[in-house]
Amino acid sequence: MMKRIVRPLELITPKTFYSLMAAEIAIAVLLWLRFSVNLIPGPIQVAKALGELLSTQEFYQGLVSSLFLTFKGMLISILISLFISYTYFIPMLKPIGMFIVKCRYLTLTGLIFLFTLLTKNGSELKLSLLVFGIVPFFVTSMISELASINVQEFEVCKTLRMNNWETWFEVIIIGRLDHVVETLRQNFAIAWLMITMIEGLSMSEGGLGVLLIKANKYVNMPRVFALLVVILTLGIFFDFLLGFARAWLFPYTRLQVMK
Repeated sequence: MMKRIVRPLELITPKTFYSLMAAEIAIAVLLWLRFSVNLIPGPIQVAKALGELLSTQEFYQGLVSSLFLTFKGMLISILISLFISYTYFIPMLKPIGMFIVKCRYLTLTGLIFLFTLLTKNGSELKLSLLVFGIVPFFVTSMISELASINVQEFEVCKTLRMNNWETWFEVIIIGRLDHVVETLRQNFAIAWLMITMIEGLSMSEGGLGVLLIKANKYVNMPRVFALLVVILTLGIFFDFLLGFARAWLFPYTRLQVMK
């Protein structure tokens, strides 16, 4: 058994996997207890702070605000990204896609002033920055996936006497819908990571980011760690939810040689 869990490319049972996960989590908690210092609260302090946090109305208002902004930003980003990704294979529009891909190297810090001038209020500013932060990475992932399509799929469409537009629609759009969900799953993590930073630019509407900034300002480290636990837990939950949705909508994605 020991050889199997340390040897690469070995298949293990779900029971073994979950046993390993539980053991490693227990070790991590023990190390946390052992090495926690004054500035780093221990698990018990964090648990108490989490209980206090969950009992406040401010937390739930901030949570709703953060989720609403994230979902709205993701929806707009998906629509923009899919349009750019699909039209990348139209020669006239390909340069636009290439430019958007390169925009992933731009830092938001240098563009905040520009977006502030272009938007009317703090809500639009946060939404614009979130969309700008997501779209280049979403487009990069989608174009990379679409460009790796086997040429045989296009040839099959030609044998069926499909024209270029029909082939483009069947192979690139319809044939890769499952990859859209997987790309969404990957980029949702980016959006969720950015949301706390972006919310700090306009604190009037609240959000988890605002709560985190306030806790940091007053050096309330147990509350900071409690918020981080909430953010991490929600991120894992949404990642699982999107993975489940992909497997349910596209059952053939479960057919893998190795898990």
